[in-house]
Amino acid sequence: MKLWDKGISIDKKIEQFTVGNDRDIDLHIAKYDVQASLAHAKMLQSIGILTTEELQQLEKGLEDLASQIENGTFSIDNQFEDVHSKIEFELTKTYGDVGKKIHTARSRNDQVLVALQLFYKAELINIKYKTKDFFETLLELAETHKKALLPGYTHLQVAMPSSFGLWFSAYAEVLIDDVYLLDAALKTVDQNPLGSAAGYGSSFAIDRQLSTELLEFSTLKYNVVAAQMSRGKSERTIALALGSLANTLARFAMDICLYMSQNFGFISFPDELTTGSSIMPHKKNPDVFELIRGKSNKIQALHHEMVLITNNLPSGYHRDYQLLKENMISAIMDMQDILEIFNYSIKQIEEKSIDLNDEKYQYLFTVDNINTLVENGMSFREAYQKIGSEVQNGTYKPDTSKEHTHIGSIGNLCLDEIKNKFPE
Repeated sequence: MKLWDKGISIDKKIEQFTVGNDRDIDLHIAKYDVQASLAHAKMLQSIGILTTEELQQLEKGLEDLASQIENGTFSIDNQFEDVHSKIEFELTKTYGDVGKKIHTARSRNDQVLVALQLFYKAELINIKYKTKDFFETLLELAETHKKALLPGYTHLQVAMPSSFGLWFSAYAEVLIDDVYLLDAALKTVDQNPLGSAAGYGSSFAIDRQLSTELLEFSTLKYNVVAAQMSRGKSERTIALALGSLANTLARFAMDICLYMSQNFGFISFPDELTTGSSIMPHKKNPDVFELIRGKSNKIQALHHEMVLITNNLPSGYHRDYQLLKENMISAIMDMQDILEIFNYSIKQIEEKSIDLNDEKYQYLFTVDNINTLVENGMSFREAYQKIGSEVQNGTYKPDTSKEHTHIGSIGNLCLDEIKNKFPE
């Protein structure tokens, strides 16, 4: 069953290759194809293509299909090319010629495109909510642990005093930058492409404004060629935003793996959140965070893939676009899983007591000690050379009494201000 079937049989090898995994992938967008089909049917009735009775029949059929999708009984058998042909078949099977009218004034091109746009829009909103949950968890942890000092590192060498509060709230604030990009991606997909048909519009006097309102898009993609050209561009934009968020999560996961190791020993987690070794009984492995890191790095590669598939394609539709769906949808679902498990796990983090008098941390306060000399009248260059000489000749004694009070420092985390920055 194909929407483009003209009664000519297609070679089975060709069919298998061109359909690919669409049947499985399309289950993710089935809900949105039904939603768009309902809006399209209402639009067709408004311009006289469908009667009121025909619309009512299609509404009932689409509502029944939506219920099947919701309760998990909807499937796409091998006789169908994709979800779009399956839905039209079911409507035709139940309502005869009325079901055959649903495809009037649209192409599979804009049918796929609008379903994907609706899916992307909904899932990006879900990702934003999960990111905000994670953000709020990090700020709560920052507040709880704000007085606990932590060595800060540059070049993976002991540098200056930090704190657990500074560490947690740093990642919280960086998440805000990622949400800015998610918002940009959301704005990109929040444009209705329905009515662009195969990419050049229709000779029917369709009402694209009505379908835009029914589908709750913020605006239209007015130019029909531009609407088709958004296929690929939307995916590149989303992949860029997901990659930014994934980068933050991967770096945070790497910190956790590092800080859990015996050589650092700053944090731990309950035994039930870690895994063991088949031959080393002492091991508490941070597998969940290693997988978060790996999955996040995989998502960061997605943008490059989207670019290479679509780069330099001329205007109009090309079957290359089919290859965007599988990994794009997979990355979106993986990102939500990552955010959920990261948020669940990080809430159970255990801060360990760190002895900053340990010899390996003896130079942690050199900058503070230089600043004290400057405050007492010495020039910065002389103070730097004095402390530097003490370090070199082994006479340096750290003074740990210095306080950091400026905005965004250990003693002034500005957690309320960071919280207020998060986009609504």
